Amino acid sequence: MAIQPSVVGLTTTEKVYLGEPAAKAVAAEAERLQAERVFLLVSRTLNTQTDEIERIRKALGPRVAGLYDGMPPHAPRSAVLAAAAMARDSQADMIVTVGGGSITDAGKIVSLCLKHNLREHDDLEPYHVYVNDEGEVIKPEFEGPDIPVVICPTTLSGGEFNPLSGATDEKIHHKQGFEHRDMAPVAVILDPALTLHTPEWLWLSTGVRALDHALETLGSLQSNDFCDGMADSALRLLIEGLPGVKNNPGDLAARLKCQVGAWQSMIPVIAGVPMGLSHAIGHILGGTCDVPHGYCSCVMAPAVLAYNAPVNGERQKRISQCFGQPDRPASELVDVFIRSLGMPRSLREVNVDSDRLQQVAEYTMLDLWARTNPRPVTGAADVLPVLEMAL
Repeated sequence: MAIQPSVVGLTTTEKVYLGEPAAKAVAAEAERLQAERVFLLVSRTLNTQTDEIERIRKALGPRVAGLYDGMPPHAPRSAVLAAAAMARDSQADMIVTVGGGSITDAGKIVSLCLKHNLREHDDLEPYHVYVNDEGEVIKPEFEGPDIPVVICPTTLSGGEFNPLSGATDEKIHHKQGFEHRDMAPVAVILDPALTLHTPEWLWLSTGVRALDHALETLGSLQSNDFCDGMADSALRLLIEGLPGVKNNPGDLAARLKCQVGAWQSMIPVIAGVPMGLSHAIGHILGGTCDVPHGYCSCVMAPAVLAYNAPVNGERQKRISQCFGQPDRPASELVDVFIRSLGMPRSLREVNVDSDRLQQVAEYTMLDLWARTNPRPVTGAADVLPVLEMAL
């Protein structure tokens, strides 16, 4: 068989802590990086209803220079710029995020705002990824951030490992990507105890998001043995870990399995394996229709698998093997698994009705991953049947 050449891209992340208490690990990173003015971008719930953020503050001591805890879902530009203004005023030399995917994304974009002194809505315009009229994905070139970012995730979407971050342009209700190799965090802290406060629906749904990274890797016609191996392992860890946490929320070992699975699921994405329609549609459902990030994959992943099966059915067999049922279609197995977690499985369940489908389909074609779906997608008319399957 002929070898298909490929390149595995790496990021600037230097360390991943597994099972270390967040406060201890954050303090260790501040010491290692000789940071004197640490800016905290954190979950409001964790800050006001638990002692987790206070533990981190105490561990950092006089190094804490400021705190922002008001980031809404999908990281709207206005909130990102507000956090950046606070970080700028505090003369931050390190950013620490504690929370879910929107906080994670915001922290990386805040570091970009500080580097280029971005203060107003339109200042961000030259920096986001976009699709031109010819369908080409354009990634603007610019200098990467200088200020290191350390991320303590409390969900499983996996964005903490990615040099790509999303923020929503409120003027057009469109979530856009900002990408630079140096936007990857210098360290990621996977503390399962920190996630005990995460609502069950959020933990499980973002776990399905991580599962979807692996599904679209194993379905991609542009993957390779290394990335397939990462995706295979990620699937198996998540298939075991997610039901484990649902059955026993206090099972820290199962939570760490999920966290490691989410990490492994992101490695192919970072390495350069393009995602497909599930992620492309998901970005629009989130930024345009306000569907929680994890729910997007819960709704779309089985439909996209079924849509792509005529083209990548042989590759999908490995997904079925990970579920222990090699002779059953992957789309059915993923459907059953998501339902077993009690997650929504239709667009209507997440308040997206048929009158929104045309807009979602058209916006999907503006996403960087619409054109890399295994089954070719050339226009909104190709997206509509998938949305109708998920309705």
